[in-house]
Amino acid sequence: MTTPRLVAFDLDDTLAPSKSAIDPRIGDLLVELARRVEVAIISGGQLAQFTSQVVDRLPDAAASVSTHFHLMPTCGTQYYRIGAGGIETVYALSLTDDEKSRALAAVEEEARRLGLWESETWGDILEDRGSQITFSALGQRAPLEAKVAWDPTGAKKSALRAAVADRIPDLEVRSGGSTSVDITHRGIDKAYGMNKLVEQTGIPLDDMLFVGDRLDPDGNDYPVLAMGVACHAVEGWEETAAYLEALLPTLPERA
Repeated sequence: MTTPRLVAFDLDDTLAPSKSAIDPRIGDLLVELARRVEVAIISGGQLAQFTSQVVDRLPDAAASVSTHFHLMPTCGTQYYRIGAGGIETVYALSLTDDEKSRALAAVEEEARRLGLWESETWGDILEDRGSQITFSALGQRAPLEAKVAWDPTGAKKSALRAAVADRIPDLEVRSGGSTSVDITHRGIDKAYGMNKLVEQTGIPLDDMLFVGDRLDPDGNDYPVLAMGVACHAVEGWEETAAYLEALLPTLPERA
C-alpha cells in the first residue's frame, strides 16, 4: 500500500486520553483526513463514548464530510454512520440474555475472588453494551492517573481475563483498556471490525491503514497487525496528530 483509501483509528490513548474528548487539533485533522479518505474509529467502547469523545467535538466543517466517517463500537459488532439527521445505525449485533447473565456473573465473581473488586470507583464497574459486557475495575469515569496506577504491569487484568475465560469458554474474554476486560461472542476483536469494514465499504484490507497505541502482542490493537493490515503505532493523541500532519500532504483531496 502506498496511498490508503481508508484510515482506521483506535480511540482511547490514540485519538484522545482515555474516556476524554478529542483535542480540537485532532478534530481538525480528522476532518482534513475525511476530505481525502474514509475515516473509521474502532474501539471496545460503546456508542455513547464515540459520541461524547469524538462526534460532538468535531468542528462545524465536519458536516461537509460526515458521510466519510465510520463508527465501530465494541470492536465492530456495532456499526454507525453519520447522516443528515445524526448518527444512523447500519447494524448492531447483541449477546443473548443468557450470555449476558453468565458473563456478568463470571466477571464479578472472579474479580471478587481475586481481590480486584474495588470499593472506591468512579461510575459503573459492569456495563451491558449490548454486544459486549465490560468490566472496568475503577469504573467508567475513573481519572487517568488512577487507571495508570492500578495495574501498571497488566498482571491484574491478565489474571482476571484468564479466570473469566475458564468460566465461560463459549464466549471471548479479552483485555480491553488499561483497567478493563471485555466479553463478546467468540472471534470478536479489532480484526473482526476491520473485516466488517471491508464488507461495508468494499475497500480491501491492503488499501487500509490502522493507527493504534496497543499494537504490542498483548495489546488489543495487535489483531489488526497480525492480519497483515498496514499499521502505525503511537503513544498518545499528540503522536497521532503529528503523524497525521505528516500524512495529509501525501494524500490528494477528493475531486
